[in-house]
Amino acid sequence: MKRVCVSEIAATLPNVEQSCFHVPEQRLLRSSEASLHRPKILMLYGSLRERSYSKLLTLEAVRLLEAMGAEVKVFDPKDLPQPDGAPDSHPKVQELRTLAAWSEGMVWCSPERHGAMTGIMKSQIDWIPLSLGAVRPTQGKTLAVMEVSGGSQSFNAVNQMRILGRWMRMITIPNQSSVAKAFLEFDEAGRMKPSAYYDRVVDVMEELIKFTLLTRDVSPYLVDRFSERKETADEVSKRVNQKTI
Repeated sequence: MKRVCVSEIAATLPNVEQSCFHVPEQRLLRSSEASLHRPKILMLYGSLRERSYSKLLTLEAVRLLEAMGAEVKVFDPKDLPQPDGAPDSHPKVQELRTLAAWSEGMVWCSPERHGAMTGIMKSQIDWIPLSLGAVRPTQGKTLAVMEVSGGSQSFNAVNQMRILGRWMRMITIPNQSSVAKAFLEFDEAGRMKPSAYYDRVVDVMEELIKFTLLTRDVSPYLVDRFSERKETADEVSKRVNQKTI
């Protein structure tokens, strides 16, 4: 890759803060020491029903992920308060935030209700902050999205969750799962029946593990960006000037 000198940047990009402009380097996308622990995946589902198909689909995905070598934890949304309806110190909020910080990837699975994800699903996502001090619980982590519906196949919920994943600076994998008429796809024991829908779930979990293994050791570099480096430099300059004054 061609090296760009500071003088060339100054001449061709006068609006760019030179000290904050970094040319992407392929060598930095390879970790010197690859992590050897099992991928850490957090599962969120969006229903409190006793026979919740989003939960059943989530548990089916758990079995697949564990068979693929992942360490998986499932968050139970029962008793999680509405956002702003309780302090951050609420035990369920702390449990969710601890799991989010622990994870390297997530799976979000929601029913589609009134053409959208459920409030239960959105509340969980809203309780995960964009930042906790200097720590960002979601940025650079992988995400897979799935939905279940009672009628014909739809993609409204997964599309909404993709938008949220992007907003939270997650690496949302290309594949996704949408299970139509979910009440027909699970047996009495709650296990998913063989079908093209099931095969797609296998595909999605396989892809999630691959993307997690590929990115987890270099995610800080992947999400590092010019505007934030520039902002940090400005803040440092202000502090120095204040001390000088």
